[in-house]
Amino acid sequence: MLIEVLKSKIHRVRVTEADLNYIGSITIDEDLMDAANIIANEKVQVVDNNNGERLETYVIPGERGSGVICLNGAAARKAQKGDIVIIMSYAQMDFEEAKTFKPSVVFPDPNTNKLIG
Repeated sequence: MLIEVLKSKIHRVRVTEADLNYIGSITIDEDLMDAANIIANEKVQVVDNNNGERLETYVIPGERGSGVICLNGAAARKAQKGDIVIIMSYAQMDFEEAKTFKPSVVFPDPNTNKLIG
């Protein structure tokens, strides 16, 4: 049996931009992507702590070290610049494997979106 479990999480990061006129997706600083084990085009769930909105989209790599978190296209209607969001991705795996799997969880500085430590 396969189950879906948390694979990656960027916990409490600040939205730096919202671009309604872009094609769609979320742009994430590549440093954060690497730290959380998230790759380009990966499906993610974004939850907004400020307004309770939840959405699914895919990832576009942003400039490394920039701290960028930009919701693009229709997703830009779900969050505003300055909102705090949590970004998560999931993976399917065997039930027994899932019991010992450890997700990659990142806690960046919510003021700068830079990795701490």
